Amino acid sequence: MTVNFIRTAFASREFLEEVFQNINAQSCPKCFNFHMHTVYSDGKLHPCGLMEQAIAIGLEGLAITDHHSISGYQVAKQWLEDWQWSNPGVRIPHLWSGVEINANLLGIEVHILAYAFDTTHPSIKPYIQRRVTTGEEYQAANVITAIQKAGGLAVLAHPARYRKSHLELIPAAAELGINGVETFYAYNNPKPWQPSMTESQQSQQLAAEYGLYNTCGTDTHGLSLLQRL
Repeated sequence: MTVNFIRTAFASREFLEEVFQNINAQSCPKCFNFHMHTVYSDGKLHPCGLMEQAIAIGLEGLAITDHHSISGYQVAKQWLEDWQWSNPGVRIPHLWSGVEINANLLGIEVHILAYAFDTTHPSIKPYIQRRVTTGEEYQAANVITAIQKAGGLAVLAHPARYRKSHLELIPAAAELGINGVETFYAYNNPKPWQPSMTESQQSQQLAAEYGLYNTCGTDTHGLSLLQRL
């Protein structure tokens, strides 16, 4: 059973890496969305309603990234399995495990997104207790290591939203072994959603320079997966 589970987990990560290799400015929010919140952290959507929207939009894949919690993901996963059972043959989006983790990088607080990790792995446990960690567990290097030990991918969320420049933070995160950066992000909450051009271009250039994956996400906190708020 252990071997089978590990194979499944790695396949999910490998598939996600393939997706990340092809993410561009048009990928989000109607093909993929890797950043969203539910009532299990600071969002307004219930996981079931979120998944109904994901199917209605026609998303190919997504990740629920509640702050320090995987409860929303677990509810959504069960709902999706039940829905698939009741709707055989209907194409459904791929749902990866996800969580958003606060961490210290270059002396400021940043957010690191974790994807496709084994939710039962001991290394990820401190980060899914619905609270911000402290001490060594709060350091970005240790957060990234913990995610990767659990078989997951670590991504720097919305790099241009912090007290230090993304031009400084992305290289620092890359040096710590982070896997990717949330390149395509809408910083001013435009309607309709579209990634901020300058920040996205700069982040994409740095991702290419440091060999990082590009990701995208709406960072939904409201009632629509097509908007942030």
